[in-house]
Amino acid sequence: MSTVKPIITPEELLKHWQGHRALTRRVIEAFTEKDLFEFSIGGMRPFSTLAKELLAIAVPGLKEIVTGETSPFDEEGAGLETKAAILEAWDQSTVQIDDYWAQISLEKFRETNNLFGQYNFPVIDNILYFIDNEIHHRGQGYVYLRALGIEPPYFWEREKVAVEG
Repeated sequence: MSTVKPIITPEELLKHWQGHRALTRRVIEAFTEKDLFEFSIGGMRPFSTLAKELLAIAVPGLKEIVTGETSPFDEEGAGLETKAAILEAWDQSTVQIDDYWAQISLEKFRETNNLFGQYNFPVIDNILYFIDNEIHHRGQGYVYLRALGIEPPYFWEREKVAVEG
């Protein structure tokens, strides 16, 4: 009897997501302090606001998946009023993502979870949304950086940066 191997393992998916997060971190770093919080095009939100949204989704979403404790979605980002604060929160969340990820069983990925009390989908779909949403917002960041005359990082350089936790 042969065993069918998955197309991607949970460990590979985490590595993929953390690679995207490492790239998004470099996009945050590329902005000047002022432009991170003030620059926008066509009515889109500044990149600091987008980064706060991503921070409000990743760890709180995984925590809810692991613990089952629902909390309201909060993207205000209290205390994240400087570039350094956003980067520090990003680094802390990177470590927390690894910690929560390790607590998700293979079976849990197929269970339905009502994330933030409003997104009732299988866990895997919610996690794929976390990644897709980050890529979408990072694309906005690339547009902003180019409009500011700043060369964004190469999109294919997604190696996870080691973070002390």
